[in-house]
Amino acid sequence: MSETSTRKGSDFEQQLDKSDTRVAEFSGHGRTPLQHLQHFLHGNPTMVPVIVLLVGIGIFGSLIGGRFFNAFTMTLILQQVAIVGIVGVAQTLIILTAGIDLSVGAIMVLSSVIMGNLAVVNGVPAPLALLIGFAVGTFCGAVNGVLVAKVKLPPFIVTLGMWFVFEAVNFIYTQNATIRAQDVEAAAPLLQFLGNTFQIGGAVFTYAVVSVLLLVALFYYILNNTAWGRHVYAIGDDEDAARLSGISSSRVLISVYAVSGLICAFAGWALIGRIGSVSPTSGYEANIQAITAVVIGGTSLFGGRGSVIGTLVGALIVGVFAMGLRIYGTDPQWTRLTVGALIILAVAADQWIRKVSA
Repeated sequence: MSETSTRKGSDFEQQLDKSDTRVAEFSGHGRTPLQHLQHFLHGNPTMVPVIVLLVGIGIFGSLIGGRFFNAFTMTLILQQVAIVGIVGVAQTLIILTAGIDLSVGAIMVLSSVIMGNLAVVNGVPAPLALLIGFAVGTFCGAVNGVLVAKVKLPPFIVTLGMWFVFEAVNFIYTQNATIRAQDVEAAAPLLQFLGNTFQIGGAVFTYAVVSVLLLVALFYYILNNTAWGRHVYAIGDDEDAARLSGISSSRVLISVYAVSGLICAFAGWALIGRIGSVSPTSGYEANIQAITAVVIGGTSLFGGRGSVIGTLVGALIVGVFAMGLRIYGTDPQWTRLTVGALIILAVAADQWIRKVSA
């Protein structure tokens, strides 16, 4: 019996000696140029919006010439997209976790009116009013996070409902009254600080522009070099796998929404600097504009892929097309049409790029 088994084992080994000994290769040999481009864009999601931005600048530069290609126009675009860029950073954090926040604009405005009313109407020192506004924004974001992470409600439904709640609180608290820019300047000029300008050559910058650049740099570092940032990407890529690997997904999600609320409150401060006054009806499109910047900037609505730099580039793309079409003299509706087309193209490009991992 044992002799038969030994012979069979020898036969098996003899068959193995005749088998193919070549090692399988996975280096991408045989890919078409289109597949190489697909893999490159999958590994570098920011490149798509950068290419679109450069194409947009090239088109309007050739059509309009010197009126578009000058330092003042370029920095004016930066000034106009600064607030969208700040709110876009907050929205990027949420979307990276495969969520969405429709209440970011309402949190921004609510925080700004609380800062303004405390400092101008109630006589609270401006630095303390700012801190209270930041705390309110953080609290609003944390409430969203708890409802999403603990109560397990869909982010879209939670933030849609809280959008209306925050907006109603805003109008009840302010009685729909606007605080004039002169009153803000006299009682609490610190609230207008981010709207102050300084000049470098022919370029005019506001401190809000500097702030958004620093904010993007800060969160680019955090998302790519800290455990918290890696957990954000991991949850967005596969929440169940992240939880099985030991990540407390609920804690990370609540912290993401809270940080997003804090950033929105900071945007509220920048909003006062931008318009000078404190108005409960300002910035009502900020949430849609922020989502637009995030999507055009290459962050996937399915979570786990994207960057805050892409969001800033996405905001710049919208700014460049809006400014270029305005200077060219087109109807304002062409801007909305162009932005709508860019959103659809961005999502289509994301779907195509994601097929690499399918």
